[in-house]
Amino acid sequence: MSLQQDVMTAMKAAMKAKDQTALAALRSVKSAILLAQTETGAKEDLTEEQELKLLQKLVKQRKDSAAVYVEQNREDLAKPELEEADIISQFLPEALSEEEIEKVVVMVINDTNAEGMKDMGKVMGIVSKQLAGQADGKTISTIVKQKLAQ
Repeated sequence: MSLQQDVMTAMKAAMKAKDQTALAALRSVKSAILLAQTETGAKEDLTEEQELKLLQKLVKQRKDSAAVYVEQNREDLAKPELEEADIISQFLPEALSEEEIEKVVVMVINDTNAEGMKDMGKVMGIVSKQLAGQADGKTISTIVKQKLAQ
């Protein structure tokens, strides 16, 4: 089943359960999918990679908003943002641990013969593509910097 169909099924369940937080999160996912489809000018489905990037972006937006709210002592606003991020995260593949990410980074560094920070962009591009949807860019970047600095 495509992401759009999964979201629609979850939306129906949220409507029946009268879960407003889930409904808001799912509607934002549906809206983002429709926007992404219309950007290409065609009604074709998004690729799995595009769907993963879209979901990661939506989760990141909510977590960033929640962080700002917490910083400003607005727990009442942060809580729904984090709940929405959790709901959207359900559609992402399970995240890898830092050890698993580190293994992939070391493998890519060895394969590309990367030496030092000058090769960070090359390593980041390959690792990000391999781990799409399974790890966020910030974690990957931190691990790549550590490994290249050694």
